[in-house]
Amino acid sequence: MKFNHEIIEKNIGLLGIFTVIAISFGGLVQITPLLFAKDTTEPVEGLKPYNALEIEGRDIYVREGCYNCHSQMIRPLRAETERYGHYSVAGESVWDHPFQWGSKRTGPDLARVGGRYSDKWHEVHLINPRDVVPQSNMPAYPWLADNRLDGKLTGNKMQILSNFHPDHNLYTEEEIAGAQAAVEGKTELEALIAYLQSLGHALK
Repeated sequence: MKFNHEIIEKNIGLLGIFTVIAISFGGLVQITPLLFAKDTTEPVEGLKPYNALEIEGRDIYVREGCYNCHSQMIRPLRAETERYGHYSVAGESVWDHPFQWGSKRTGPDLARVGGRYSDKWHEVHLINPRDVVPQSNMPAYPWLADNRLDGKLTGNKMQILSNFHPDHNLYTEEEIAGAQAAVEGKTELEALIAYLQSLGHALK
């Protein structure tokens, strides 16, 4: 029996259903194997979980929308690796929820920014970027130096991250219990700098 494509092509509802089925099947075929591949689910050697202050810094990074202009995904291209370092691998981002990969890059990629500049450089740059990079179009974030952390939820955040990775024992009970004391009174600027300085050390 010859199949008549006109039946599907002229019926919008039926065409839509078959399109969804095709896309769903293709997505499952591509995504499902990655859920079980160690390269994407296991941390690279030397990858350390974020400490209490770095967790708060990461949340400030997300809150302020830094990912809108800065990716954390170095592509395996010579121009990228010569400028930024080793290309990004999935095992570097297993502790990130949400991960900070992306393709938008108004400012430089930050995947390997940890240790590239001093804390003081980051401090000046975040308060007024043009003081260190005159041509920068990055907005200033002076309020980060004034806002203080209370750390009331930091322990909960650490516990949630531990729950995502029950096989890795990310944090001890003592670390979770002491999380509030570790960040209380610190500025958001200090937290964000701590997060930035933690990036990219596993694959320099």
